[in-house]
Amino acid sequence: MQLDHVTIRTGDIDGTRAFFETIFDLTVGERPSAIRRIPGHWLYADGKPIAHIIGSYGSGCDRAAEAIDHVGFRLEGYAAFRARLDRLAIPYSTMDLADIGERRLFLRTPGGPLLEAVFSEPVPPISPEHDHDLQ
Repeated sequence: MQLDHVTIRTGDIDGTRAFFETIFDLTVGERPSAIRRIPGHWLYADGKPIAHIIGSYGSGCDRAAEAIDHVGFRLEGYAAFRARLDRLAIPYSTMDLADIGERRLFLRTPGGPLLEAVFSEPVPPISPEHDHDLQ
């Protein structure tokens, strides 16, 4: 297992992007088509998207705090890991990004922080398989 990426939620998407570009020499790169509806950027180092920046919107009490949204870990063995989560009755949700050949599982720790398990595996054709809702 290795750290895959960190996602930062911010009300200043462009300022945060510029900060990471300037301070860490990261460059803006492509994002999968399935997530382009979410405002933000993927920032790359050595050809890998290591910092994901997403928007945090709202005002007053409804404004989401600026925070690290989630951490992604790169793993191997999607089916085995998913079976383990099922066996342990750990809720999760799925996301397949066919255009970049990745499958992802999202789960929460007992205290609530979100984790993302990233697998470099081809996405199979659509099947009647159901998704598990993340609690």
